[in-house]
Amino acid sequence: MAGLNAATAAGGSDLPFTLDRAQAYIGVMIDDLITRGTAEPYRMFTSRAEYRLTLRADNADQRLTPAGIALGCVGSVRAGSFAARIAAIDVARETLTGLTAKPQDLASHDIKVSQDGVARSALKLLAHTGDGPEAGIDAVLRVWPETAAIDPAILRQVAHDSLYAGYLDRQQADIAAFRKDEALALPDGLDYGAIGGLSNEMREKLGAARPETLGAASRIPGVTPAALTALLRHVRRAPGRAA
Repeated sequence: MAGLNAATAAGGSDLPFTLDRAQAYIGVMIDDLITRGTAEPYRMFTSRAEYRLTLRADNADQRLTPAGIALGCVGSVRAGSFAARIAAIDVARETLTGLTAKPQDLASHDIKVSQDGVARSALKLLAHTGDGPEAGIDAVLRVWPETAAIDPAILRQVAHDSLYAGYLDRQQADIAAFRKDEALALPDGLDYGAIGGLSNEMREKLGAARPETLGAASRIPGVTPAALTALLRHVRRAPGRAA
């Protein structure tokens, strides 16, 4: 991250390159060190990330390559390869959505689903079995042999996405709320002593960390919801902050 920012600064950019907690584990680590500090060696556990279903190893290219392209640190060959992969994933997902089968047809292939008369798509079937993506892929290939024409790596990626789809929809709502708080920047040099409703303890914690956003303030250990409410009220009432 330091190298990327040194390069962009040398290129004349005044805007820092950052990754937040919903984009990458390094974003989680940097945010933790800034807002929470540490008195011992920091260990990057997956449990530290609120959005770890989004921060999977199999989708790292989808999360980070676009940022690299925008920054200029991804070459044209890799960018072209990435664009082709994303296009293949989109085509595979569309193809699998268009393939459907009724419960009785699935039962004839030893696939147990509720006999409710509702047709299931191949995309839904990828996430149906409880034994992971590979079991879902095996079921789809049995019912629709033509799906063998899809690149196995692309099919596995779509299977992973399908498996987590229900959880990811809810997580995206959480990420939207997180980004809303991150978008509310706190003024430089904010005088926490002038904010009514803050205890001396809260003033001391906020003054020591000096968070840049409301979201960062919320992640400081010990900062209470009441303190965040007082901080938000003060910032919104400040001159020039009404918008």
